[in-house]
Amino acid sequence: MSNTQSTGVASKRAYVAAIAIILFFWQVAAWFLPDFLMPDVPVALQRLWEELNSGDFYEGLGNSMSRLGIGYGAALFFGIILGLVGGTLDLVRSTLKAAIIILQSIPSIAWVPLFLILMGFGNTPIIVVVAIGAFFPTALSVMNATESVEKVHISAARVMGASKLQMLKRVYFPAVTPELITGAQLAFGNAWRALISAEMIVGFSAGLGKSLAYSGEIADMTGVMTNILVIAILAAVIDQVILERIKHRLLRYQYL
Repeated sequence: MSNTQSTGVASKRAYVAAIAIILFFWQVAAWFLPDFLMPDVPVALQRLWEELNSGDFYEGLGNSMSRLGIGYGAALFFGIILGLVGGTLDLVRSTLKAAIIILQSIPSIAWVPLFLILMGFGNTPIIVVVAIGAFFPTALSVMNATESVEKVHISAARVMGASKLQMLKRVYFPAVTPELITGAQLAFGNAWRALISAEMIVGFSAGLGKSLAYSGEIADMTGVMTNILVIAILAAVIDQVILERIKHRLLRYQYL
């Protein structure tokens, strides 16, 4: 078995074990708490099965995934550009990095009231909040990686007459790809949390966050725990199945 396969199998086993432990402690808590405060695991799984056979569930899932895709994609695009530009321009590097660090410290959800006033209720403020959550870690990881590019590679490219655009495409971008992918995974976690939080607050249309908030408003603890379970499982699947596969494909030479 190759190193890639061994790593993948070990990762899957770790996630299965983690899920089993979480469900075990959930069930233990349910034994000691009243049903209206903490439902049994089988009850929540039964509700989840019912939701999976409901059209409303897939409508909310589709809305959330589209908001995540647009916001996360935009954050990666602009984060890579800003990171490369900021990392290669000495005049603005320090100031730009300081600004990113400062703005990154602000929780994404704190921007929701501002964007609701500026943009009104709708998909746009949620998408922008998701993009902000993913943008800063992406830009910072690319900028840090750009600064660490070997000087000899830069000098060699300049001697060969490479233009600034060619330097970005042929020297900097390949060099920062490993850090970029790691930063993209970190950015996904931020984007996912920003998405759920913004949907809970804005509550514009069907979505995972709105469903969770509604269950809480009507004191439906089975619905709350079911939504939390769905949110956790989806995050794990996207991160460990989709993003990890992309990571291994792009960096396959490191997993031989």
